[in-house]
Amino acid sequence: MTTSTTFDAPAVAPRRSAARARWLAVLRTPVGAGAGLLLALVLVLALVAPLLWSGQADRIDTSAVLQGASAEHWVGTDALGRDVFARVLVATRLSIGLALAATSIAVVLGLLLGCAPLLLGRRGGRLVTAGVNIAVAFPGLLLALFFAVVFGVGMTGAVLAIGFAGAPAFARLSQTLAAGIAERDFVAAARIAGVGRFRVLLRHVLPNIGEPLVVNATIGAGGALLAFAGLSFLGLGVQAPSYDWGRLLQDGLSGIYIHPVAALAPGVAIVVAGLAFNLFGEAVAKGIGLTTALGGGFAPGRASRREATRRDARRGAATEDQGLPVTDPGPEPGRPVLEVQDLSVTFPGAHGPVRPVRGVSFRIGRGEAVGVVGESGSGKSLTALAIARLVEQPGEVTAGRLHFQGADLLTGPDRAHRRLLGTSFAMVFQDPMTSFNPTRRIGRQLAEVAQEHQGMSRGAALARAVDRLRSVRVPAAERRAHQYPHEFSGGMRQRAMIGMGLMGEPSLIVADEPTTALDVTVQRQVLDLLAAVRAEDDVALLLISHDVAVVGQVCERVLVMYAGRVVEDLPADQLRTGARHPYTRALVAAVPDMDVDLDQPLPVIPGRPVDPAHQPPGCAYAPRCPLASARCTDEDPALDDDGAGWRVACWHAGEVAADRDVPGAAPVALALGERA
Repeated sequence: MTTSTTFDAPAVAPRRSAARARWLAVLRTPVGAGAGLLLALVLVLALVAPLLWSGQADRIDTSAVLQGASAEHWVGTDALGRDVFARVLVATRLSIGLALAATSIAVVLGLLLGCAPLLLGRRGGRLVTAGVNIAVAFPGLLLALFFAVVFGVGMTGAVLAIGFAGAPAFARLSQTLAAGIAERDFVAAARIAGVGRFRVLLRHVLPNIGEPLVVNATIGAGGALLAFAGLSFLGLGVQAPSYDWGRLLQDGLSGIYIHPVAALAPGVAIVVAGLAFNLFGEAVAKGIGLTTALGGGFAPGRASRREATRRDARRGAATEDQGLPVTDPGPEPGRPVLEVQDLSVTFPGAHGPVRPVRGVSFRIGRGEAVGVVGESGSGKSLTALAIARLVEQPGEVTAGRLHFQGADLLTGPDRAHRRLLGTSFAMVFQDPMTSFNPTRRIGRQLAEVAQEHQGMSRGAALARAVDRLRSVRVPAAERRAHQYPHEFSGGMRQRAMIGMGLMGEPSLIVADEPTTALDVTVQRQVLDLLAAVRAEDDVALLLISHDVAVVGQVCERVLVMYAGRVVEDLPADQLRTGARHPYTRALVAAVPDMDVDLDQPLPVIPGRPVDPAHQPPGCAYAPRCPLASARCTDEDPALDDDGAGWRVACWHAGEVAADRDVPGAAPVALALGERA
């Protein structure tokens, strides 16, 4: 308990300070200050006016019917001699209350419709999205009139009509914001552990889209106020003896030529209140945008991938599922940590199925480091996502074998898979800022892993998080644990990301371009850290990178991918001098080194990578290969194993372009040089 207080007490102040700073930034602007005061006046009036002026507003005086403005009646009286000014003041509560009620309905319904793709999946989400798109095409007032007829005349029907009419706009906004958040790394991490869609929505999506929704709801309240007044004016809203501003406007219109001020007063009230809501909403939007630009405040968020992974995997670990024990099986001696055989990923295309990953097979042993290299679009990252079960519909993952820690990930209960992946499978991504939730502190995000999976108390989990930050060489770890992701540098965020993976007991770390966004010095530090973690804990490493040199230095084996398949699997120490596939040699030759001739153009691989939707017959690399023959364009070579752990898929493995009389081969031969 003491430890928890020590860590958590300071954590509240920065968050409150940040929120206070945002609102102060809004109120410091002239528009924000003016709109804030005006809106506060309207809201206070809505609370106190019925208490102070109800008697005067309801008092009937037949001797003072339709009088003009006077000292006794500032804007005159109505057809029953009631004071119009008092009635306008009293009507503030009902007008504002009904507008806020309608706005609440619009926001809630809009959230449900906008987040339907996350809740219902792709097919159900498409139907809801299509309906929203159709509804948005109609003017809001037309929809309000339609729903008013559907729900009936009266106060309740008008509230529902305005709420339902405003929902499509909020649904479109929510859909756009939620779709952006759904593409973040943390959602993929949540799916590793099989996190439910509703939980992802509540835990990760809504907290990160809340502020823009509040801004638009504030502006929408002004529109709802005008729309409600319009319905009451048309006789579809508030009915006598109740009255709002729209009803008073209708009553005053009947005598506008005799007593125009009676119609003017409620109209002015509608305009003033509407401006208060709209101007304040605009000021808040600008204020939030300013603080975001300065580095504090709202940023479309990304919760930690492993934070979601471990939180929900623990829930699966808390019980047994279909008779399976809650303990991890763990790899048996001699059994590979990861075994992949004939892995393929298929998506529907305009002209038939598209397979960006085709028949990938490999193994990773305990403590082994395997690199995956290839050009963009070769299928490296998609292979990792398929292994982590992150490919959603309409994508389809098939494999002859997909075993992790001895467990078959293609069969068996999802709950057991969630727990296994959540505790033993760690991922480090290209941009760590997209993997941390910007609304939560680093230490708390790491601590949640231990709370969920290891049953630790809040204080003990945070203490372990600090220890893990120290283990990945984050200086002043206890202080850093209380900071937000934007307060970390890129290298420190990447270290914290690795630390999160070490909160459990991972047997495999998948690092997908972990150093791309970092400078050279920090790259070296991150790579050294991964190597140290692997050596200390005997953790297997799958390193995905474009950088052939990095993979060659860190890994023991290298998988070279092209057009969705592995074309060569070779020892890392043979990568620069002993590669047999012409594509591997071309990749190595394209990396400049200290001996490169500065007077010559940098070597490149001619042509472009293959479009997965238009795979050529035969070898996919044949159109770019200087060794290509007729057999290469007709037959796709198999990935043959030489029996010593070296695999290559090429009809001309080991040959050099300069040895063959191939038209146009000279430039490529220069690129390959004698390294082959």
